[in-house]
Amino acid sequence: MSSQTGAIVEQSLQTLLGDPSFLTHLQGEVREQAFVSLNAILSTPNKAHKAFLRIPMDNGNVVRIPAYRIQHNDTLGPYKGGIRFHESVNEEEVTNLAALMTLKNALHEVPFGGGKGGVVINPRNYSVKELYLICKKYVQYFSDVIGPDKDIPAPDMGTGEREMDWMMAEYKSIHPGMPYLGSFTGKSVINGGSLGRREATGKGVYFTFRYMIHDFLNELSDLLVDKTNNPYAQTALAHMNRPLTIAVQGFGNVGAVAALEAYKCTYLHNKVVAVSDRNVTLYHPEGLPIPLLIEFAALHGGDLPTTEAELAEQGVTAQILGREDVLYLQVDVLILAALEEQIHQQNVELIKARIIIEGANAPITAEADQILMDNGVIIIPDILANAGGVIVSYLEWLQGRETQFYEEEQVFNQLYNKMQGTLRTVLPLFFKEPVSLRQTCYNHAVMKLSTVLYRQGKLY
Repeated sequence: MSSQTGAIVEQSLQTLLGDPSFLTHLQGEVREQAFVSLNAILSTPNKAHKAFLRIPMDNGNVVRIPAYRIQHNDTLGPYKGGIRFHESVNEEEVTNLAALMTLKNALHEVPFGGGKGGVVINPRNYSVKELYLICKKYVQYFSDVIGPDKDIPAPDMGTGEREMDWMMAEYKSIHPGMPYLGSFTGKSVINGGSLGRREATGKGVYFTFRYMIHDFLNELSDLLVDKTNNPYAQTALAHMNRPLTIAVQGFGNVGAVAALEAYKCTYLHNKVVAVSDRNVTLYHPEGLPIPLLIEFAALHGGDLPTTEAELAEQGVTAQILGREDVLYLQVDVLILAALEEQIHQQNVELIKARIIIEGANAPITAEADQILMDNGVIIIPDILANAGGVIVSYLEWLQGRETQFYEEEQVFNQLYNKMQGTLRTVLPLFFKEPVSLRQTCYNHAVMKLSTVLYRQGKLY
């Protein structure tokens, strides 16, 4: 577990330890011992699996590629978490992401534990055949520890429905006659996947912001007027019922979908003035035509236009900036949907947005997080904002077990209902006390996990 996640979990446990209404049966020295046990359980994974995949390359060479499957905690159900293909993958990163999945599922009342996988490659450097072999070998090497009732992988950075289809097919081959549809989620619809899975995370990212600024505040704004000692309440109220500008870092499945949701939203007067990818930032103060940019990216390997000629060809008017400039623009809202640690101690003072939504996992370092919080910036954290993927993965898993399938509208309705339930729980707590929304979410997730661990007798 990373130092940031570990510190937040430890703070949550300290808060619960001092709450006499929590686990009232535990008192005195026994209570202290139980919380030491909780910290040990939540700060370490149950199991860490590592393998070196043996892959014959197209050129005749054989390579060995490091691969991981970390199973953090299965108190609430089978392990659940994506498989990441990226050259920066390492055991510490995958372990931290697995811990985050445990907390995310607990927060959103999804009956899964937390797991994560990773393969140390840049998928752009491999042929389709080589990627297929990597997927097959991953399942072969970890076939004993994954499965519909043990550990259910899903897509993550660098993987998608194609890779999940390949992996499920290999799992089926290894386990003939056994249930297999629920062994992987994020599959193509024709292969047992759920409608809406690809868009789920991006839709959820924008929904958390829209619900806070529109639905929640319009219902309870009168109660917040007197919260002059709460800097987050002040920030939220200052952004109510007025035009808002949005910048989106990352234009993949999460960022592009979130940008499109903002573009189409009729509840808020917002406009997406900037988007970025690995090459470029595009900016226009009057707003960008997001559907046209999505259309261009779909035809160009996911990349945005990078030249005036490409912009003109697509009928888009925009200023071309450096890829990191999206972070520093004078906007109201910043959606981070790219990589980890994009805002850090060296650039945090350049951030002008007053509301930040974490579509990516851990895009803000602990030091930068604290500085932003001290300045009254509202951060809708990854554990809350980007849970749409795992929620719809759960629906896909259910559909596979029941061999019946939901319409897309049903999927999105269930997604919004689940996220709305979580928001209705944590937002009143967040605006009640001047504690970050991240800490509020962790407190609730740790409380749920601690209660179940205690009732299962695992603290002794």
